[in-house]
Amino acid sequence: MAAGVGTKTRTTRATYARTTAGEGPALLLAHGAGGSVEANFGPVLPALAATHRAVAVDYPGSGKTPRAKEPLTLDTLADELIAAADAEGADTFALAGYSLGTAVAVRTAARHPDRVKALVLTAPFARPDTRMTLAAQVWHHLASSRDRDELARFLLPLALSPEVLDALPPDQLAATLRGTAESVPEGTPDHVDLVLRTDVRADLAAVTAPTLVITTTRDQLVPPRVQREVAAGIRGARVAGMDTGHLPFAERPAQWQRLITDFLAETETGTRTASGAPTGSRPTDRPTE
Repeated sequence: MAAGVGTKTRTTRATYARTTAGEGPALLLAHGAGGSVEANFGPVLPALAATHRAVAVDYPGSGKTPRAKEPLTLDTLADELIAAADAEGADTFALAGYSLGTAVAVRTAARHPDRVKALVLTAPFARPDTRMTLAAQVWHHLASSRDRDELARFLLPLALSPEVLDALPPDQLAATLRGTAESVPEGTPDHVDLVLRTDVRADLAAVTAPTLVITTTRDQLVPPRVQREVAAGIRGARVAGMDTGHLPFAERPAQWQRLITDFLAETETGTRTASGAPTGSRPTDRPTE
């Protein structure tokens, strides 16, 4: 984890490793499948921690959390987020989810509307469509086979935007593939199994918190159409597009961080930011992507 932001790691009652950083209003973070708190939020955590007390847990088999013995469920992951908030004394909080973490965040917001004060969903899906399902099935197979090199070659073209992938010189491409293979969490098959079983369509209508949906418009893993369907299902959700692949923290971390913190500032203070969003109420603008 990045130094200089007061980061510390603890363990929840259910043995999930917990990371906290910074001071201020609480902000819970939910990471994606095959990721971790560090992998998905590490590049933006220092900036988030400058204005908020960031609280996150690593899913089983990632970070310092042991791999689960039973199939993962969204309810279990949502409960762990709430347990982390309780342990940190955060009665209310904002919640930012990425990829699979968006389904966890939606389930949490639907079950605890009195506690979630703002919701940011990046590269979200309510359920995988056919294209995403087929890709996830191969992802699950390769992760289960432990052929990390083949898994990296499969994932990288899905994770990065075509332009960024094509721009990598041969030596950097080889290093990126090697780093991807070496960083695959042990619990990845369990995470991807949950992706394949995820369906939070019924939860979307129960979300009452002001919501920002950040779509990754060059995404080859979670189609932008699938992402926009999440926004359509949440009353009054705002949509902001990022011209990146599935990894905004790798391609445009500063822009991603600004979208998150500007939206949180609006919901917390009711003041306008450079985006010109409405103040004091749920934002409803939907920029064209």
